Amino acid sequence: MNYHHVQFERSFGTSEQLPESDLPEIAFAGRSNVGKSSMINKLFNRKQLARVSAVPGKTATINFFHADGIRFADLPGYGYAKVSKSEKRRWGELIEGYFAQKRDLRLVFQLIDMRHAPSADDLVMVNFLIDHEIPFVIILTKKDKLSATAQKERLGQLQDELPCAGQMTMIPLSSETGDGIEQVKEIIAEIEQECADEAADPNGNGAADSPESSDGII
Repeated sequence: MNYHHVQFERSFGTSEQLPESDLPEIAFAGRSNVGKSSMINKLFNRKQLARVSAVPGKTATINFFHADGIRFADLPGYGYAKVSKSEKRRWGELIEGYFAQKRDLRLVFQLIDMRHAPSADDLVMVNFLIDHEIPFVIILTKKDKLSATAQKERLGQLQDELPCAGQMTMIPLSSETGDGIEQVKEIIAEIEQECADEAADPNGNGAADSPESSDGII
């Protein structure tokens, strides 16, 4: 993939506004201020592709980008306490609506702050992905804030803090130094190849149906 060819498409504030899925998609999910925008900017080597805010809870829409035949969905950050209940409900409906639709969703990069144990909302999200058999990779953000020893300790602790941790792919990542970005690109390259193989084989399985709506993600 040529990451310099990425283009911003549109932002959507309600699930009814979401366009039909006509490309393979990769989504980014995580709590407010976990570093999604910083990771996206580092991945595509763009300073302002995704807006980075010092104010948690600022991203309240699903933002779509595309590059070389793959669409990327930046989902709203969840778990920020200082917003109204109605706004939380809108965010929850938006995220749930995205997953409930029939979309060609190939992978979710689920971001968790490496410095801390997963929040209750993080665990709800991870369990949702597991229960609905949605492929995902855990991205452990802000690794540069920890020493090598502390990183090793946290990786050990996460084995007990996350369900089915032994079966998960976890990538410690720093948006400051770029550590972990190449591993993310390798995973995206595998998805690209998968899509190319499917395009070359008209008798392939094609896109899988998206999960049914849950009782509530956030």
